[in-house]
Amino acid sequence: MSEAKYVGIDLAKNVFQLHGANALGKVEFRKRLMRDQLPQFVAALSPCVIAMEACASAHDWARRFRAMGHEVRLISPQFVKPFVKGNKTDGNDAEGICDAVRQKNMRFVPIKTVEQQDIQSLHRIRSRLVSNRTGLVCQMRGILLERGFTCGVSISRARRELPKLIHDQSNVLTPMAREALLELLAEFSVIEERIKIFDQKIDQVFKASEVCQRVSAISGVGPKTSTAFVAAVSDARDFKNGRHFAAWLGLVPKQRSSGNKVHLLDISKRGDKYLRTLLVHGARAVLRTAATKTTRFHQWALEVALRRGAARAIVAIANKMARMIWVLMAKGEIYKAA
Repeated sequence: MSEAKYVGIDLAKNVFQLHGANALGKVEFRKRLMRDQLPQFVAALSPCVIAMEACASAHDWARRFRAMGHEVRLISPQFVKPFVKGNKTDGNDAEGICDAVRQKNMRFVPIKTVEQQDIQSLHRIRSRLVSNRTGLVCQMRGILLERGFTCGVSISRARRELPKLIHDQSNVLTPMAREALLELLAEFSVIEERIKIFDQKIDQVFKASEVCQRVSAISGVGPKTSTAFVAAVSDARDFKNGRHFAAWLGLVPKQRSSGNKVHLLDISKRGDKYLRTLLVHGARAVLRTAATKTTRFHQWALEVALRRGAARAIVAIANKMARMIWVLMAKGEIYKAA
């Protein structure tokens, strides 16, 4: 029986590389297994710490290995890279993962449940549909601009203006151009309907979740933002405080400091881009309506915008929203506007 205390697994589709080490770091085994061999081998191991990079299929394997009685740790690839020695090979990657998990100050990625991944799938599909819709609108606007017609940038203006321009038989559009634009317009309508379907699915998840409803009480946070955060964060208590949570989302400045000189740069933009985008959009809505509100939060937002400009204020508001979300999710509190 192997005495491995730590096992690093380099994940792939069919071929998996394993590296086992004891508590002192001495190599116990190096294995190369096929997909159908991996579960049997891991089940035969004594309870140990299994580490993998947080990548495709990692959460599924983590749940399966955890059910076998092992302690599972997922590590961000950027934290594994410094521990990989020599050239990039499966064996070196597995050894690097095994070395990384043994570090006392290593940060780990929470393991997601199947339900969380289902919610994330809804958001990912909707996000792709929105990107496709944006591409279609840009293409139609470009074709019309080449013929002397202009259309507003926003989707709401595109919905109003594009059909009028395309269906107007008195303008200079040729039959061929009009026919092509009608095809794009029909595709645009289909995507709009599909986006509505996924909006309804996300709303159903929101109504069924008490945590989502508590989080949505924050100004600038709606069903999409709240469900996205609940899906992405398994346990908010994994973060030490709200500041660490905001840093995980990339909403804090990068530093280039030395000695007594502290030099702060732009925000780091680390972590989940989708979550950060939702917060920034919500912060923009908060700032836009702050003049009509009397809460301390909105007054603070106006003061920051006046002192530092709208762009910096939006990032600062998003940072504060992230900290609020952490408090509600980690401590189970109810939002109360000051």
